Amino acid sequence: MNEIKEYTEKLFEDIKHIDEFGNEYWFARELMPLLEYSKWENFNNVIKKAVISYKTSNNDDLYWLPEVRKPIITGKGKKEFIIDYKLSRYICYLIVQNANPKKKMVALGQTYFAIQTRKQELSEKEYNSLSEDEKRLYRRNQIRKGNYNLNKTAVNSGVKDLARFHNAGYKGLYNGETADDIFKRKGLRYREDILDNMGSEELADNIFRIAQTDAKLKRDNVDNEYTANLVHYEVGKEIRNSIKRLGGTMPEDLPTPEKSLKELK
Repeated sequence: MNEIKEYTEKLFEDIKHIDEFGNEYWFARELMPLLEYSKWENFNNVIKKAVISYKTSNNDDLYWLPEVRKPIITGKGKKEFIIDYKLSRYICYLIVQNANPKKKMVALGQTYFAIQTRKQELSEKEYNSLSEDEKRLYRRNQIRKGNYNLNKTAVNSGVKDLARFHNAGYKGLYNGETADDIFKRKGLRYREDILDNMGSEELADNIFRIAQTDAKLKRDNVDNEYTANLVHYEVGKEIRNSIKRLGGTMPEDLPTPEKSLKELK
């Protein structure tokens, strides 16, 4: 049973994306083959059934099902655009509930999304009532997931030195400071993680940096390490400039919590 749980979590987590607000989503075209559907028409019918299921119990807009157009090159070398959807965790849950239960991955997906959707609902619903330390734990988990996706995107963009790549982003956001500079300024002990020693606001700044860099690397089809590092730096700097324009506190001026997240855990 434990082996099945790890197996499904890895498969569904591997195709998960995170937007600039820290929200998780899946692309329908990536979920389709995982659920053992080979034809878009058949899978699209399942999506339509999920939409009907949602409408019968909800009255709000289908903001969680935005349509996107993706360019492809046909066998004849012609560029065409295909329809895809960005799916929230909840709509993925409804999709697997309406999919063919005889398919092994559909059955496993039903278990995965049922459990994870419940966890997500609890996190979002209770966030405003959380203590500062609890918010830190929540945001730190978002960064962990975001960096996982960003690392994959960076490698696909030609990055070989991930440490230098991440430092480029920190330099842009922290006015030239590297991860090591941040570590020293915070007065941390050997092997302490700088992200474990940030407050919820500072973590939120970094979530935005991570998500926007991931999106821009993909959007611009970056294919070399130099450009990828430059993109990360520029995104970090632009976020810094936005904080300044809004009259916010620069990330390096935000207080370091008394206890690291490892101590709290």
